[in-house]
Amino acid sequence: MIEMFVTGIAIDVRNNHPLVILNDSTKKRALPIWIGQAEAQAIARALEGFKPERPLTHDLMINVVESTGFKVHHIEINDLNENTYFSSLVIENAIGELIAIDSRPSDAIAISIRVDCPIYITEKVFDDGTIPTEIEEDDEEEEEDKEAFKNFVQNVKASDFKLTDN
Repeated sequence: MIEMFVTGIAIDVRNNHPLVILNDSTKKRALPIWIGQAEAQAIARALEGFKPERPLTHDLMINVVESTGFKVHHIEINDLNENTYFSSLVIENAIGELIAIDSRPSDAIAISIRVDCPIYITEKVFDDGTIPTEIEEDDEEEEEDKEAFKNFVQNVKASDFKLTDN
């Protein structure tokens, strides 16, 4: 398993669809995952440290888990099949047993940010889903695209996107 870190939320300019960007610790590989608007807002709010007066859906899920004596241990993005990512929210019970619960990656990421737990991806997902953020010198146009993407990923922040209350 490879630990990844949330870089931020971006908008795919081709279709105006949000995506969450994860980077490895070296920042040489990025994993873009297309997500829904509501999940993008939930992740952006968590990145900004927004604390609602009343629990939102992801906060409620954390409250339910923790009220049973469990805790969120980590999340795993463990498969990529036909352009769909699969993940698990891994919780730990009172005696240290880990239990994996099927989850959409966007929901798992929104929870992981709130509880500050690790995000892991499998080697298969790393190999099949990540893209390089370093410049290769063999194609000038590809080089420019990669440099633009690298700059975007390194400079994107949640406050770049308008959040609305639903």
